[in-house]
Amino acid sequence: MNILLVYPQYPVTFWSFKYALQFIAKKASLPPLGLLTVAAMLPGTWKLRLVDLNTAKLRDADLRWADYVLLSAMSIQKGSADAVISRCRQHAVKVIAGGPLFTAHPADYGHVDHLVLNEAEITLPLFLADLEQGKAQHLYTSDRWADLSRTPVPRFDLPAMKHYASMNIQYSRGCPYDCDFCNITVLYGRAPRTKDAAQVVAELESLHVRGWRSSVFIVDDNFIGNRAKLKKEVLPAIIAWMEKRKHPFKLYTEVSINLADDDELMALMVKAGFDQVFIGIESPNEESLAECSKLQNRNRDLIANVRKIQRAGLEVQAGFIVGFDKDPAAIFERLIAFIQESGIVTAMVGLLNAPAGTKLHRRLEQEGRVLKAVTGDNTDFSMNFVPKMNPDALMNGYRRILGTIYHHKHYYARVKKFLQEYQPPRAKRVRFKFMYVRAMAQSIVRLGIIGRERYQYWKLLAWSLFRRPRLLPLAITLSIYGFHFRQVFRRHEKRLRAARV
Repeated sequence: MNILLVYPQYPVTFWSFKYALQFIAKKASLPPLGLLTVAAMLPGTWKLRLVDLNTAKLRDADLRWADYVLLSAMSIQKGSADAVISRCRQHAVKVIAGGPLFTAHPADYGHVDHLVLNEAEITLPLFLADLEQGKAQHLYTSDRWADLSRTPVPRFDLPAMKHYASMNIQYSRGCPYDCDFCNITVLYGRAPRTKDAAQVVAELESLHVRGWRSSVFIVDDNFIGNRAKLKKEVLPAIIAWMEKRKHPFKLYTEVSINLADDDELMALMVKAGFDQVFIGIESPNEESLAECSKLQNRNRDLIANVRKIQRAGLEVQAGFIVGFDKDPAAIFERLIAFIQESGIVTAMVGLLNAPAGTKLHRRLEQEGRVLKAVTGDNTDFSMNFVPKMNPDALMNGYRRILGTIYHHKHYYARVKKFLQEYQPPRAKRVRFKFMYVRAMAQSIVRLGIIGRERYQYWKLLAWSLFRRPRLLPLAITLSIYGFHFRQVFRRHEKRLRAARV
């Protein structure tokens, strides 16, 4: 059996880092971990090929080779996924589809041959058994949660690693919190399910033996959902493996803000090689946090928490949302002030959307406010419901936030503030990579010579060189990120202006 695994293309977004990747000659941030994990569950006698449309083109010859196309996608990839399905139908190739897009919207994909939904550890074996007997059904679904201790090591031999900026693994699924706009608990439940320490180490080892020596993203939606197991078993195992292998990776992940409450956990994460965490802060407005059940963020000095985490050695990246019913008219200026004061450089601000299946979607549906399906990109100036705030005021305020925080003057001021407060972990080992030299050379030309931000660029580099020389590479990296954010914002502005004409 010839199986072609296809991963649809992402549109250009703030999270795609498309313009930043150009500085290091990479095509995509991460490989399709879901597909690689599913590939490891397929019969060993089957022949597999991977086509990631973010790094390569899907050729007719690929489709002629395939007995089946196995397709996985998130909502933001819907346009590309639909195009792949159409091409498969034209070439009479059967499609097996799964992942968040198809699990959330199965009714939209009656024309797909086989929908293997929810968690593949449960539904894929059912499909494979029926396929072997020649009676494969259209739909496979389950309301049970998978036992991750039985999840195999992903097939890291399938992607061309040279095209990616980072690799990725997964330790847990599920989140103990229940924010009403988030579909993580819909897809994976509220009880964090985890792999054991040996599995995590085996996945790191699998990357290592294939020559990977760069960053690894642990993709969990809340890495610290089970803190006791992390501190007792998993982080000590990662630390021991990293020391044995002479610290080949830098690690980053997603956590909740209560990480700031646990000094021991932060110290263990830094010792294990983590240097970045993403946190959903959402809003500085207490009423908005109460509205969306973001209880873990309430009654906190959020800026003090961010600073504590960054001083522990973990750079904080954060997500913010506007468009809550309880947002006051002043929310835009408050959010700008919060982001600038916090020193959060990678600040992703989106418009509130209501994914299918969430508590928010159910409430808005009852109120008759739902308009359409979500695009999966809450930064593309689209909303799938009628907000309580005047829509024009909301869109203008949102545009003002992005135009301010990504403007080179404010952005570079925030980078400097972060670098002043950040206490980086002591470098375990410095590895020379040509792409770092390329990135610096590219930044000098594109940002320091022809860029509109050249004054701020050189001012930051000079300050860093003399005041925080260890952080000069990070200063350059963050400058490149800023270039990407501004390019994406200008792209959206151009599209919006064209739509108004």
